[in-house]
Amino acid sequence: GADGAVIDVAGVGYQVFCSGRTLGALGRPGDSVSVCVETHVREDHIHLYGFADEVERDWFRILTTVQGVGARVALALLTSSGPDQLVDAVIAQDRATLTQATGVGAKLAARIVVELKDRVEAMAAVRRVDFAAAGADGRDAGPVPDAVSALINLGYRRTEAFGAVSQAAHRLGGDVTLEALVRAGLKGLSA
Repeated sequence: GADGAVIDVAGVGYQVFCSGRTLGALGRPGDSVSVCVETHVREDHIHLYGFADEVERDWFRILTTVQGVGARVALALLTSSGPDQLVDAVIAQDRATLTQATGVGAKLAARIVVELKDRVEAMAAVRRVDFAAAGADGRDAGPVPDAVSALINLGYRRTEAFGAVSQAAHRLGGDVTLEALVRAGLKGLSA
């Protein structure tokens, strides 16, 4: 269905609510599947939430700790942006990317960024350049913020620009020029 699937386990069908990403990974009806499950028990119901992998399930758990983000909104966020995009959006403080999810307005997006800013580093599967710390104290932070700004000025979204530049900076090392970062970022975005 649009928001979940019925998974047959030894003849018993379990309704499992899933993000669009997980639903896409399930395959065709009748295929054998494996999902990571989060169970929510309340007085009036028991809901199962299924995820394609542990990273997505961990993001679901973290998102639901934010005031105003329930299970449905967390699934909407995971549908509109995968875990890597959520990392980039929170680090880059890109509220616009978060508001693309159904049920997320400007105030909730701001709350998500503020509450998850410190916790998101633990969720990152790949070590990224800390854009939030770069330049926060007014000192020269190197070419990373300037490269991100250049890509934004070329029309890319803040999240896309930050992700491309941070991956390029990690790949190229610490002694990289602004021009090299911009070129590598553009190459990553075009791939």
